Amino acid sequence: MTPDTTPGTPSKGRVLVAMSGGIDSSVAAVMLHEAGYEVVGMTMKTWDYASAGGSKKETGCCSLDSINDARYVAVELGFPHYIIDIRNEFGGHVIDDFVDEYLAGRTPNPCVLCNTHIKWDALLRRADQLGCQYIATGHYAQVREENGRYVISKGLDDSKDQSYALWGVSQESLARTMFPLGKLRKTEIREFARQRGFTELINKPESYEICFIPDNDYRGFLKRRVEGLEERVAGGRFVLTDGTAVGTHEGYPFYTIGQRKGLGIQLGYPAYVVEIRPETNEVVLGNFDELARTATVVGRVNHGKFASLEGRGLVPAFTKVRYNHAGAASFLEEKDGKVYVYFPEPVHAIAPGQAAVFYDGRDVLGGGWIERSPAALKSPVPLPVMASRSAV
Repeated sequence: MTPDTTPGTPSKGRVLVAMSGGIDSSVAAVMLHEAGYEVVGMTMKTWDYASAGGSKKETGCCSLDSINDARYVAVELGFPHYIIDIRNEFGGHVIDDFVDEYLAGRTPNPCVLCNTHIKWDALLRRADQLGCQYIATGHYAQVREENGRYVISKGLDDSKDQSYALWGVSQESLARTMFPLGKLRKTEIREFARQRGFTELINKPESYEICFIPDNDYRGFLKRRVEGLEERVAGGRFVLTDGTAVGTHEGYPFYTIGQRKGLGIQLGYPAYVVEIRPETNEVVLGNFDELARTATVVGRVNHGKFASLEGRGLVPAFTKVRYNHAGAASFLEEKDGKVYVYFPEPVHAIAPGQAAVFYDGRDVLGGGWIERSPAALKSPVPLPVMASRSAV
């Protein structure tokens, strides 16, 4: 196994590795160490769950156990390991944004925001302080230099690919970034750890929750975080797309586009949240077909493979509108600082606040934040027929 050491700078050097204590980042550090890099491990403390008043035991990347697991690997291999406390940075940006987005009727994606504005910035600052030329993480993705641009592409293991969460990383950051796991499958990672005696990493459960909400109860988190929120938003109306009121709900921040379960209302057919109106505290319900959209507007775009899409006309791409979305055939048009995404076939449950990521095959063209997807928004010209398949 040879780590992907792109961006093609000298073959050896000093590299700061973000170590969460899990198997992926630990194996990334071991691989670089064995490849002859001078490794420095760093674990970031982003959140103290007890301070939020949650009832579940602290788990995941910020727990004491995870920090100890990361340090154990470093001690075993004899490279330095540091712990940095970035809770103030994290809370002031990621968590405040998370709350603000829900209060604005949108559905946030804190993991993408954290990568873009917190983790990479924090790593690069510490890398400079420690004399490290590069940084590395355990993400399943790849990066290469092409035509003067640093291009992120999907990891080899499609079931673990994390390129969606990395669209916002800047070109300057990517120039110093390595993804050692990008050309490997999860099964190979486990075998690598087993062969080197790190069996405790193999059996360690993986966490898929938001790190500051390990009990997965975002409603409870909002209630604890925003004093008096329940009283402020209680008693709002459920309405249909034609404006008919059909009941009351608990408050618009507690619902997301596409939600079907937990609505507490029976309409005689499967009902979904199709729109959230914070200004009137209304949650609009509809059937599955009413979730469909053929276009969306994406703002705060970060370009990847190309510096811009302006002047290129309708650019064919596959667009993912959420992390677990397979991707849909689309055409992109950049104008007025935004990317308009047009879908030849309708896409369901496009939620403002989520990230839309554009792919050219396996390469990330770029991404941004979904601003709006009104049903009336459509392509200004007839779209060519594209194969309705996910990005490959």
